[in-house]
Amino acid sequence: MVDSPEGRPAIRIGRVAATGQPCEEMAPDPCAMVIFGASGDLTKRKLLPALFFLFRNKLLSRNFFMLGVARTGLDDGSFRAEMERAVKKAGNFDESAWAEFAGRLYYRRADYRDHSSLKDLRRFLDEKAREYATCGNRMFYLATPPSVYADIVESTANAGLLAEEGGWVRLVIEKPHGRDLASALALEETVGRHLREEQVYRIDHYLGKDTVQNIMMFRFANSIFEPVWNRHFIDHVQITVAESIGIGKRAGFYEEAGVLRDIFQNHMLQVLSFISMEPPSVYSSELVRDERVKVLRALRPLDGPLDEQLVLGQYVEGEYEGRHVKGYTEEEGVSSRSIVPTFAAIKAYIDDWRWQGVPFYLRSGKRLKNRFTQITIQFKNVPHLMFSDVFPGEIGPNALIMRIQPDERIQLKFHAKNPGSRVCLRDVVMDFQYLGGYQGLVLDAYERMLMDCMTGDKMLFVRRDGVELSWSWLGPALDRADGKGPEKPELHLYRAGSSGPAAAERLMARDGRAWVDYEG
Repeated sequence: MVDSPEGRPAIRIGRVAATGQPCEEMAPDPCAMVIFGASGDLTKRKLLPALFFLFRNKLLSRNFFMLGVARTGLDDGSFRAEMERAVKKAGNFDESAWAEFAGRLYYRRADYRDHSSLKDLRRFLDEKAREYATCGNRMFYLATPPSVYADIVESTANAGLLAEEGGWVRLVIEKPHGRDLASALALEETVGRHLREEQVYRIDHYLGKDTVQNIMMFRFANSIFEPVWNRHFIDHVQITVAESIGIGKRAGFYEEAGVLRDIFQNHMLQVLSFISMEPPSVYSSELVRDERVKVLRALRPLDGPLDEQLVLGQYVEGEYEGRHVKGYTEEEGVSSRSIVPTFAAIKAYIDDWRWQGVPFYLRSGKRLKNRFTQITIQFKNVPHLMFSDVFPGEIGPNALIMRIQPDERIQLKFHAKNPGSRVCLRDVVMDFQYLGGYQGLVLDAYERMLMDCMTGDKMLFVRRDGVELSWSWLGPALDRADGKGPEKPELHLYRAGSSGPAAAERLMARDGRAWVDYEG
């Protein structure tokens, strides 16, 4: 551990500088963290395992404690026992570290709409803040159903919990940030009455993935790629978020959301913004977020014939890994008449100088053949094939594939001569495995995001104008999916365990292109 220039301790984590040495990261501030919805699934699966990982690796301030708040009747002891089971299930458990960490966990039952119960929370927080010397810093994390976000903000404000008294106050909002433009604006109006924009951290955990952050480094730290990253050299871009699982026990959520709200409005458009943004003059949080928002502002509206831009699908029964799986309308909690899409493909354009005329094909779905997230940059064909008399037919285009998950890597596909006396071409691949040869500490998405919340780094969080622009652009597709337009939405059925509906293939085929699928 070394001191930063500001005199604040810095810590080493799993990032490597240009020298090949681990980068120095600012240590999180002392703080009290309050999780609303602490008895829920998100807290157990993601938040507590992430906090414990940070604690075990000395990436939390020594002056830290966590207060869980929910409607479930628990006390400190039963809450700690539940969280211990959840952290053990996540793996990498350490008894001695847990014994110390668990002592920093507290729980209070509260009604989110009851101002008096939250005033009791304030008295408890003030008492523990003095005990742990948290300098008045408080972080509130909304891990509840989105329907109560506004109620929690109003209640915490009325209880005086959002007032900054010597330290900072930050609010972390889980996605989805609304369910359409109108509800997003209503939520933002409530939040904006009580907090400044710099206090609000809207989480999209995809942005916490190292492979998503690496897109900027790959583009702007390498002089060989950025000169060809434009309409003159790139034919089209594909972004795929494919899931092999169904909806599990999330029928209540998924019947309200569908694939467009679950994946496109947040994950998909944020990845798109990293791929297509302009380089900021300086690598700083607000300048990077400015450039990402400019991409969303430049998206061509979905106001043409939607059938030529949008495909919606829903999975029916099929097979996955040799076993029979149900169709969507057969899942527990789903209406047999549901028109909620579980698959969508969209053709989008960015109307700016760099990308004019380059189509971006976005697709995501559940119960598909493979689970993978990848970006495919397909380059244009050579302008003149001097080998036309030697090779029958056309040679394929070059492509750059950025695999976000599961096996994180970057592949560059190009052509080379086959060894031997004959003049023959073959496709070859340069393959970089993201974690290959790296021995440092690696943070997952929630570990990274929680660290950034505590250090005040907002680069990987979504800004208010970005939320509003994404909902606005997606509006026509949402209306079609919700059956609000003049035409009934056409749902293209696809078998579970397949690559999706044939209509998505036709969306590409009309342009003489094809999807690039997972190659393990």
